[in-house]
Order: sequence, then C-alpha cells, then structure tokens
Amino acid sequence: MTKEYKELAVAALRSGTVIDHIPSHNLFKAVKILGIEKMDRAVTIGNNLESSRLGTKGIIKVADVEFDEQVINRIAIIAPHAKINIIRNYEVAEKRPVRLADTIVGIVRCPNPKCITNNEPMKTHFDVTSRQDDDVTLRCRYCGHTVESSEAIIE
Repeated sequence: MTKEYKELAVAALRSGTVIDHIPSHNLFKAVKILGIEKMDRAVTIGNNLESSRLGTKGIIKVADVEFDEQVINRIAIIAPHAKINIIRNYEVAEKRPVRLADTIVGIVRCPNPKCITNNEPMKTHFDVTSRQDDDVTLRCRYCGHTVESSEAIIE
C-alpha cells in the first residue's frame, strides 16, 4: 500500500484573507494594488505555484485582515478569475470571485503621454470596454486611449 502525500506550498492561516488564482506574471501588481507593502500584518506571498487551470499561479495570504470588497475587486483588473477566501478559525468562512467594476478610478495610469491625467494632478478614469478571458480592455475617459490590462501600469 502506497501513501500519497500532498505538500502544502503555503502555510495555513488562522484568520484573514486569501487571494488565489492570480496569474504569476501579475502577482506583484496585485501586491501593489492592495498596498500590502505598507501593512504591519503577517503576509505570505507565493508565486509560480502549480495550477491546473493557469499553469502557474500566485497566491496572497494576509493574516487578520478582511479587505473591503471595493479594494479586493481592484484585483479583477489584472486577475479577472481570482478567488477570494475569507478564513476564520482555519476554515473557509466565505469564498467568492472578484468582480470588475465598469469604471476604474485612480488605479491605472493612462499610457498616452498627452493625456491630461499625466500632466495635471487628477485621478484617471477608465471605462471597461471588453472583458475577454484573461484580459480586460480599458478606455481612458479623458483622451479615449485604450490599454489592455496585461499592459496596464498600476499606480
């Protein structure tokens, strides 16, 4: 009789938030969007972990924090299929997908150097014009320039 062992690549969390199924190439954009580098909580970041759906994926675990839904849904810009798990007493208390808003404000920089948002102190406004598989198309409300989420510069 042979035993199969499953190795956990990331330690269990007593309470907090787990963001799973982040494409590996976008993991550190997700870290920036969430402001994790400024947190004083225990944070576990795993990258290039095996995933049957993505090939490789990233995962973020933040202890003792339940992010506001508006903050968490910003991840949908760069990881539209990410899953959010709220952990309480080592158990998944809530599991849901991220949801992309129709308008993105102040997160993505407009790639048009002549856009007013790059020359005046004002927040960017992008409308979501397409939601294809793993990529989202955004259009600047001020200059009309479009950008794919995979190419987006996160502020």
